[in-house]
Amino acid sequence: MGPPLLKRWRTGKEGEQGRRFGSTLAERNRKYRGVAERVFKHLHRVIYSECTVGNHVYYARFLDMLEEARGEFFRQAGRPLAQWQENGTAFPVIGVRIDYKGPARYDDLLTIELWINEMKGVRLNIGFRILHPGGGLLAEGETRHVCASVEEKPQRLPKELIERLQPFVRVQNDVR
Repeated sequence: MGPPLLKRWRTGKEGEQGRRFGSTLAERNRKYRGVAERVFKHLHRVIYSECTVGNHVYYARFLDMLEEARGEFFRQAGRPLAQWQENGTAFPVIGVRIDYKGPARYDDLLTIELWINEMKGVRLNIGFRILHPGGGLLAEGETRHVCASVEEKPQRLPKELIERLQPFVRVQNDVR
């Protein structure tokens, strides 16, 4: 039997059962080098309250980190989320997919990368990856949002937002 899963995460080494859990961090990272699309990058320092007794980030805290990064993404795109909401538009999360690849630990400086996977009609899907300081992939996935009024009625994405986020679209969509 191979080394414990957490040891493989920490070291990037595999035991005889390593393939059961997918490729090594190094192999996974190779497939992401050379990605030409523009991504938004946000740095997050892991604080003690995000960690378990075992000194790794509790899985649900990644959702908080993503919310923080999305807020900065919108701010850099010209308007903070609070301003959109004051003007009657909200972007509630309607789905999340996270694939965990390795642990983050107390005081790690993580890079959270965001880009747009889909942006049309009322849909706004944001892809992400969370990287360790050395560049190792810790988590990846997508958050799915719907554009809605503050009364929770679906509405089309504002043209201003589409224009500002267009440089971050990974796959071109029919934006209407």
